[in-house]
Amino acid sequence: MQQPTLIESPHLVEPGKPIDLSTTPTDGNGSGLSKDEAKRLTGKHLKRLDELQEVLVAERKHAVLVVFQAIDTGGKDSTIRGVFEPLDPQGVSVASFRVPTPVELSHDFLWRYHMACPPKGHITFFNRSHYESVLVERVKEIVPESVWRGRYAQINEFERMLASEGTTILKFFLHISKKEQAQRFRDRLTEPEKWWKFNEADLAERRQWDVYQAAFQDALNHCSTPWAPWYAIPADQKWYRNLQVAEIVRKKLESLDLCYPRPDPGLKEKISGFLSALDEE
Repeated sequence: MQQPTLIESPHLVEPGKPIDLSTTPTDGNGSGLSKDEAKRLTGKHLKRLDELQEVLVAERKHAVLVVFQAIDTGGKDSTIRGVFEPLDPQGVSVASFRVPTPVELSHDFLWRYHMACPPKGHITFFNRSHYESVLVERVKEIVPESVWRGRYAQINEFERMLASEGTTILKFFLHISKKEQAQRFRDRLTEPEKWWKFNEADLAERRQWDVYQAAFQDALNHCSTPWAPWYAIPADQKWYRNLQVAEIVRKKLESLDLCYPRPDPGLKEKISGFLSALDEE
């Protein structure tokens, strides 16, 4: 497997260099950027992403898998909408993973995720992902530690295999503060159009904040690799979050040296003949 290009970012979880989420920023206000400037820059990245996606589809040499994980209200849905909505929907898909079905449970834990991975020329966004197996299943004690602890290595090898077969992988942990989560829950409960998002289990999940943070931290530290790096994105401000995700994905696609496929021999003459025929009509 060719050594992949790691996109530099202050939010890269460098492989082999553990991070501590308790001291990792959730706030992007220290960037020195205004909200308006961040939105302007995001727009530039999105325009370039649109151009790159067209070449990605035409070349059909690379697949791109973008993984989003976050605590409840972390912003997975709104990031996918806010950053990637301008892309051509024919070359994009979103896979969301809920409670496994009986059929999915009858297979190995990676089966349903592998089935949803992108084909070449396509970008797929995982809204939650194969990391649920070392997050929710760990926190809720669905599987014993002897099982989930061994899954870090299995996940790394799964991602290595995908990368070796032409899949570019980027993983984003949308890192919000407990205070910001509380505000987002308040917004849900005070705006009737958001009541459909309310779940009575949310409060119980919030009480396990520290346990979830420990699980996220272990996932990032065990599974940020050169072929599938994690980025811990400060996500308290949506404008800063969107800017960082858009910039990293744009830079990654540019690093692939995408190019339109070479035309078949004689195509130029065929096109010339077709245009002449049109002119004669």
